[in-house]
Amino acid sequence: MYVNKRSSSVKPKMVYLSPWLLALIVTLIAGSLAACSNSAGEHAQPTKETPVVTQASGRIYLYGEVHGNAKVMDKEFELWSGYYHKEGMRHLFVELPYYTAEYLNLWMHSDNDDLLNEIYEDWQGTAGYNPYTKAFYKKIKSECPETIFHGTDVGHQYDTTGSRFLSYLEANDRTGSEAYTLTREAIEQGRYYYSKDDDVYRENKMAENFIREFEKLGSANIMGIYGSAHTGLDEMDYDTHTVPCMANQLKKHYGGHMDSEDLSLVAKENEPIRTDHITLLGKEYTASYFGKEEMTGFKNYAYREFWRLEDAYEDVKDLPLVENYLPYNNYPMLIGTGQVFVIRYTKTDGSVDQEYYLSNGHVWNGGMYATQQFQAD
Repeated sequence: MYVNKRSSSVKPKMVYLSPWLLALIVTLIAGSLAACSNSAGEHAQPTKETPVVTQASGRIYLYGEVHGNAKVMDKEFELWSGYYHKEGMRHLFVELPYYTAEYLNLWMHSDNDDLLNEIYEDWQGTAGYNPYTKAFYKKIKSECPETIFHGTDVGHQYDTTGSRFLSYLEANDRTGSEAYTLTREAIEQGRYYYSKDDDVYRENKMAENFIREFEKLGSANIMGIYGSAHTGLDEMDYDTHTVPCMANQLKKHYGGHMDSEDLSLVAKENEPIRTDHITLLGKEYTASYFGKEEMTGFKNYAYREFWRLEDAYEDVKDLPLVENYLPYNNYPMLIGTGQVFVIRYTKTDGSVDQEYYLSNGHVWNGGMYATQQFQAD
């Protein structure tokens, strides 16, 4: 902080104190400073990081995903099934609130899918609201029935899933339970996050909640599934790039006891599904088609489709750009600099929006590569 200082041409007066008065002032100041020092010590933050004492000794296997992608979820199930049947793992950490995971645990022991269906409906408007997600959980229940879910995110859907689970605990006289305390805590975390739109707060809470759950498990190994933005061992947070991401924070606690792998590349296609032709600004280009992505979780959108226009970059690179970016990890194929893309969005009412992007090497949002929209009208 800068402080404005005014210069003065007035000569200061010299004030002389008697020796006994000077001694008294010195004594009073010294006592005052000692009191202030003690008071500050009660509230001040430590000047260096406090050593972390951990009880858990198990290993953490983190996997970063593209949310709602069928190929990625197939790979995740394959990994979990292997850990479950070959390594005896039972604890699966997920990017869900505490109470959602607890609801899933109740559903795992039920004889129907009513609870899962309720949770699924609460996910409307999110990437999790697609049939692949529901199929993923049903397959876990069928083939890995002793799975225990641990939710470590802030309280998403706090006014639906969270409120309903709180009512369930109250109806079953569990208001004094740990589950009740943690449910209320997760709800408050969700309320704060959405009221402030504070992504740094969320990232820190995800790490804090993860540590709380992991510390309960002693020597048990666990697998975790989170968006790839949270799983880089040396990465910063996705949105502000100002704090270590969840996995980076966990690494400071558990060091060599954890591994992390990004599965987002599993979703990428190396070869086009087919070849079409698309005309742009009066010129016809070969268009490599890379498929359709369901968007049923997004308001008013049904799906979007992706084409790469071959040999079009030199023709469009100088067209006006729009301040709208789409990160590389949103695409179903690998991206290289100097490419052009057509994305066609089909809405639930049947109408279609078409957008054009190019990959000009732009680094967006703290180190993430992204394509940039351009005007083609």
